[in-house]
Amino acid sequence: MNRIKQISLLLILYFISTNVQAQVEKAAVVSFYTNKVVGFSEISGPGTDVLLEKVLNLSEDPDFNLQPMLNKFHEQFFTKYAKDFQYDFLPEDEVTSNPEYINFVPTTLGVETQENDRLLSYGNYKAIYEGALGKANEEGMAKIFKDKAERTIYVSFSFEFVNSAIGIGSTGLLKIRATMRIAVYDKAGKKVFIIREGANSKQTVVKVKGIPIMDASKILPMCESALDELMKDMDKKLEKRILKELKNKK
Repeated sequence: MNRIKQISLLLILYFISTNVQAQVEKAAVVSFYTNKVVGFSEISGPGTDVLLEKVLNLSEDPDFNLQPMLNKFHEQFFTKYAKDFQYDFLPEDEVTSNPEYINFVPTTLGVETQENDRLLSYGNYKAIYEGALGKANEEGMAKIFKDKAERTIYVSFSFEFVNSAIGIGSTGLLKIRATMRIAVYDKAGKKVFIIREGANSKQTVVKVKGIPIMDASKILPMCESALDELMKDMDKKLEKRILKELKNKK
């Protein structure tokens, strides 16, 4: 190959590379949190008031510490899962130190969302609700980052009690289910796609008269197990889910 052809080939490769880079969309993760209240909708019934009191007390128990799990999920998201998206992510500090982001007050149906100590955010992120009643939040975040990112992303996970196959009536065994939600919105605050996945813990806990033994030493390891199982599942199929969602949007 003569020198002219070599130069021409290099120029073609350069322009292809530049064009591909220019097409990669920027994304800003604007919320990253977990809920300290373990859900119980699947097992609710007679005695719901007692159950509610117990899960709220559990959320306030210092021994029920979800911070290590939140840290672990955050690290997994940004070191592995973020690579599965076809986006260039803004540095987290650039997002959370933005003055407009700092001053933003999330709302639900026009009502300001008060600080909630049952929602545990990672670092300086805000726990921002998105979904059926979150239009103002979705559009607000999109507006703040419209000049820097084509996508805003909300990441959260939660836990809930679910029935296992073993049990009779109000007595039996329960598992914990971890559920992750990744929601992606465009520059106008419109939903692009949402990925929701869940997995159950390997361990179980006894319920008596419909009420599980609500002890942090029993429930916390179940939450850890459920989150570990969830992350294993995501390692296998998240990339395919994302590619499928992106293909459906084309």
